[in-house]
Parts: sequence; structure tokens; C-alpha cells
Amino acid sequence: MDDAIQAAVERVIRAMRENLGEQITMDDMARTAMFSKFHFSRIFLRVTGISPGRFLSALRLQEAKRLLRTTSMTVADISHVVGYNSIGTFSSRFRFSVGASPSEYRQYDGLVPALTEAEPDGAPHPGVVRGNIWSTPGCSPGPMMIGLYSGRIAQGIPVRHVTRTGIGPFEIVDVPAGSWQVLAYAADAAYETTDAHGHYVATFGPVTVSTGTTDHDFDMWLRPPMIFDPPALLAHLDPRALTAATAETWDPDRVDEPTMSGA
Repeated sequence: MDDAIQAAVERVIRAMRENLGEQITMDDMARTAMFSKFHFSRIFLRVTGISPGRFLSALRLQEAKRLLRTTSMTVADISHVVGYNSIGTFSSRFRFSVGASPSEYRQYDGLVPALTEAEPDGAPHPGVVRGNIWSTPGCSPGPMMIGLYSGRIAQGIPVRHVTRTGIGPFEIVDVPAGSWQVLAYAADAAYETTDAHGHYVATFGPVTVSTGTTDHDFDMWLRPPMIFDPPALLAHLDPRALTAATAETWDPDRVDEPTMSGA
């Protein structure tokens, strides 16, 4: 991808992060990118996979999560700091995206109750998504979740998901017909025992599942997140939550397949 395009999108994302409490318009973003508004929207979507407005909203909710965990600010004050004029709008969007209300997220210190599947519709879903998840050089993935989402932001309850503790093949069953993004998030293997605080991401898709079909034989590669990656909003994908969810079964020495080399 053109370096000038990536640099323009990066400028806008950095400006978003520095001005979360401000009313940032599409015109403001396009000026920062130094493109026309129409062209800017297209290149932003191409680089990040989502619209500028959705990316900004995700950054605001990500910052709200941090403030709820690390400060004693009221929910109303936090909603204002991250750019919401209505605490009701902020709270409803937070609950939908994160999986808990702001007060619940603070109460549980981010470790919200176990993730459930999307509500069944009563019909059988014979669709299966199979793939392989690997690690790029320098990554040491520990507990991870691989989920199917309708878009590029990991928010709300995934359509279906699996958890695992090592790289290698995975299988997601009972998948409804549709077009799904496969999003994977892994905590660093040394998260609980060292100063490691990072996490890794992998994306693939969309995969299209029709009734009775199986999509498989694709590869996903875990890597450190880049500035262009939309934040993972679902609380269960925070490194602490991933580690806690698999604490009883996680073996940090387990490796199912070799990691990628020579990339």
C-alpha cells in the first residue's frame, strides 16, 4: 500500500487519540489527512477496514475502559472526557461493545463474567469454519480467543467463538449462514509472570458460510497490533481476561506447531 496513504491515515488516528474529548468532524479528519473528504473516507476504510467514525468511536470506548480501571472518575465525567454529550448514549454503546455496563466493568475490574454465545434462533447451523493460527517471529502467544464477527471491530457477543492455548488448527462449529470476519486475540504467554503486558492479533476474512458448507484451510498469523488495527472493545479480549479465562488449562510451554520463520 502507498506509504503516503498509510502516513495520512496514521496522522488522522494520532489526531483522534489526542483529541478524544473534542467534536471531531469528517472535515477535520480530511484536512489532517490532506485529502478530499470523499477520497479520505475511501482510503481510511481501505487501510483500517472500518469507517473513520467507527474507528473514532472505538478509540473513545477503549479510553473509557482504561479510565474506568485506573481512575476514580465518575462514569458521567468519563463519558464527557471521551467525547460523549449524553451519559445515556455512552452507557448504552459501552454495554453493547464491551459486554458490560461502565459500572459493571469497573466493579469487576475488567474481569467480567464468562462470555456466552449469541442467542440461538432455534434452527440448526451445520456451517463449520476451520483454519490454522500461527505466530509471527518474536511473538509468544498464550491464551487466545478466536471469534466470528460481522465486522472488523471485536465488540459485542461474537456469532461463535473458540478458546485455545496454543497455535495450530482450530474449528468453529454451529456457524450460521452469513459473511463473517475471523478475529483472534491472544495474551502474551508471559503476561502473568513477567512485565509483559502486550497482546497479539490476527484477522482473516470475510469468510462466507452457506447452509451446509465448511470454510477451511486458511491461515491466520498472530502479530503485535498496529496503529491501524481497530481496538478490541469486548472486555473478554483484554489480556488479563484472556489469561484468567484459561488459567486452569493453560500450559505456557505448549506449542502445537512451529512458528513461522523467515517472514
